[in-house]
Amino acid sequence: MVAKRKAEVKRTTKETEISLKINLDGKGINKIYTTIPFLDHMLEIFAFHSGFDLTIKAKGDIFIDDHHLVEDIGLALGNVFLKALGSKKGIKRYAEVITPMDEALSYVALDISGRPYLDYDVKFLPQYKKSDFDYSLIKEFLKAFVSEAKITLHIKILKGENNHHIAETIFKGLARVLKEAVRIENKGRLPSTKGKL
Repeated sequence: MVAKRKAEVKRTTKETEISLKINLDGKGINKIYTTIPFLDHMLEIFAFHSGFDLTIKAKGDIFIDDHHLVEDIGLALGNVFLKALGSKKGIKRYAEVITPMDEALSYVALDISGRPYLDYDVKFLPQYKKSDFDYSLIKEFLKAFVSEAKITLHIKILKGENNHHIAETIFKGLARVLKEAVRIENKGRLPSTKGKL
């Protein structure tokens, strides 16, 4: 019998309050409310394309700005992902994808290595009109996620003229590589010559 790869975490600080549940073997069912509509949209996309069932309820000091909440959701998501992975036995471990979103195109590569590292080669365009979301926070979200999930993640934008599309191809690409990398290939076998991930 395969162990259920589910987990939940709660994270509370003076700045944020977050509860999060994940099922790595789900169907992409999600219920997400972070008080930041654009982030909700990106995380819904992430859940759908990863196939992970994901529930997030979060609030924080967005009257200051969105930074603390976005970063802390990244930390909580990385933490719950690592918990749900369990022993990591049988996982594929590596994955890479190229993901188009209209004119935008991303390359995302991943190693569930036990070693946190983010290489982020992404440039968003200057804002010609006011946006409700600070796109620079996507990097902060990913840095936090990688640090807690203990994964190596490379993201490169190959093309893009629309910031929303660039962001969307990042989250779709991340979802797709995680879905592939957590896939069980060899039950009971850890994909490492060191015997540890």
